[in-house]
Amino acid sequence: MSNDTVIVQIMGKEYQVACPAGQQDALRESASYLDDQMNSIRRTGKVLGLERIAVMAALNITNEMLQSGEGTNTIDKSQSDKLNRLNDKLDDALHRFRQLEIS
Repeated sequence: MSNDTVIVQIMGKEYQVACPAGQQDALRESASYLDDQMNSIRRTGKVLGLERIAVMAALNITNEMLQSGEGTNTIDKSQSDKLNRLNDKLDDALHRFRQLEIS
């Protein structure tokens, strides 16, 4: 399956993300949700730094997902794989952001 490149905006920064064909809308929706969560955390003023904000957002989103699992604290393999791919994309985006800050 081929991947398309989708540009998403998170906290005012654009990121190019590889995305499987047919999943572009889901990726945009996910990025929008993440952007909302991260901006909400930033507005509290209690968490500083993009990386810390991203980690807090990831924890909050994961908690929401676990709580919606009818009280179970288990994640099936499909969900785990999706979380791992999302985490890899987040790590890659943060790494590129740090490189831009250093330049």
